[in-house]
Amino acid sequence: MKLHLVAGARPNFMKIAPLWHGLANHPEIIPSFVHTAQHRDNAMSSMIWRELGLPDPDHVLDWETSGNRDSVTEMIAAYKALCHAERPDMVLVVGDVNSSLAAARVAKDNGIPLIHLEAGLRCFDADMIEEQNRIAIDAMSDLLLTPSDDADHNLLAEGIAPEQIIQVGNIMIDTLVMMQNTVSSQQAAIKYGLNTGNYVLVTLHRPDNVDDKATLGRIIDAIIELADHHTVCFPIHPRTAERLMQGGYLDAMHKGGIRMLPALGYLEFASLMKDAGLVITDSGGVQEETTFLGISCLTLRPSTERPVTVNQGTNCLVNRTDLVALALARFQKHRQSVSIPRWDGKTTERTIAALEHFGANL
Repeated sequence: MKLHLVAGARPNFMKIAPLWHGLANHPEIIPSFVHTAQHRDNAMSSMIWRELGLPDPDHVLDWETSGNRDSVTEMIAAYKALCHAERPDMVLVVGDVNSSLAAARVAKDNGIPLIHLEAGLRCFDADMIEEQNRIAIDAMSDLLLTPSDDADHNLLAEGIAPEQIIQVGNIMIDTLVMMQNTVSSQQAAIKYGLNTGNYVLVTLHRPDNVDDKATLGRIIDAIIELADHHTVCFPIHPRTAERLMQGGYLDAMHKGGIRMLPALGYLEFASLMKDAGLVITDSGGVQEETTFLGISCLTLRPSTERPVTVNQGTNCLVNRTDLVALALARFQKHRQSVSIPRWDGKTTERTIAALEHFGANL
């Protein structure tokens, strides 16, 4: 039974890695790694999957990038061609990026059973592209594998049949557990001249934060102000780097003492995150990882699809106006372990069990 594991953007590779390893010698389910080519930058794609022990993809979708085209439409056409040439028995998509939406649509349109891992997450911001993708993918899916109770409740409220929902836990935590020894050996803080536990790690990439010049400028002003009090390390996402250059902010950041780094692979970034005194982010996965590690996190967003991280007290939603004050107040405040049901490094086992049962009933 052939299972397409579809990935195309940085967080996808981290989510399919433990599942691919878990299925590598499975007697019935044969995993096939499909790269949609949504992210093509080395640090956002091939570096990630190689660090996680994944082989090169079995298939890389062939489509041309263009600022004037709809990438979802292009990926749909490319993935449709692959499925017609080599039809899988099941398709598994993860998360909420455009890659997952494109593959989900192809599976649905062609009658291929569709599984959504990390189903049911909702931030209730209808204008957010990722929220639109989540809702659309869940509505198309035949099997919905959720990370937490709130996700189950969201799906039931949307009319998803209970028998289609299985709570398996958080696959991102499996990756963190799987790689913890390798991450610890990186000692990235020392490599970049940072004092362990005594710096702020910043990562930003969402359009709401970086695409508008004035908004981005206010965030950068706040980060520069924060750098007067604590060392700030800022690995810069390619999208953000382009916006910073266009806005003319890089010189002010350099003069403000911000340690700017290029986009990092999984291992170095996870190492920096593990040893940070505070993390400022707009990433969903980083909210989860910092919560599991017990590290204070400020999320520059008005809402989150991962409310369990806020409920645990490690994560706090923040606006640009309050960023500096909250960062100073929460620096080094949390280092305790956090226990959340099924965030235990065993999500892969439960997911494979769910896939076996689902496949046996096709």
